[in-house]
Amino acid sequence: MKIVFDESLYTGNELIDSEHKELISRVNKLVESCEKGTEKMTAIKTLDFLMDYTEYHFTDEEKLQKEVGYDQLNAHHEKHEEFKQAVSELREMLEEEEGPSEAFVNAVNKNITDWLVNHIQKWDKAIADFIKAQK
Repeated sequence: MKIVFDESLYTGNELIDSEHKELISRVNKLVESCEKGTEKMTAIKTLDFLMDYTEYHFTDEEKLQKEVGYDQLNAHHEKHEEFKQAVSELREMLEEEEGPSEAFVNAVNKNITDWLVNHIQKWDKAIADFIKAQK
């Protein structure tokens, strides 16, 4: 299930939105590689690439939260850690399989695609609203 960056995901913060677009692009590449039934190594490399960018994005996002004195930083950080753990578990799952199975694709949709959309709509929009209120 591909993600479309639309108004429901727009936070109004240029840095966050630009990084979300890139993150969504990488998630969509993972979903696409699974749907095509590509070989295991392609899916693993795509998952690794996604993890690297996620680390980069979460670091930027948490740095921004510190700079503005966001009071939910610790709770937000915990959500980021949950996502990283889910991606790590998906990588382990994929390594144990011959390739992206239906169970793996379902797990990607639940633990990455759905999680990311919900996280942006709730947690990241709250940060953007907090920043706007500071101005």
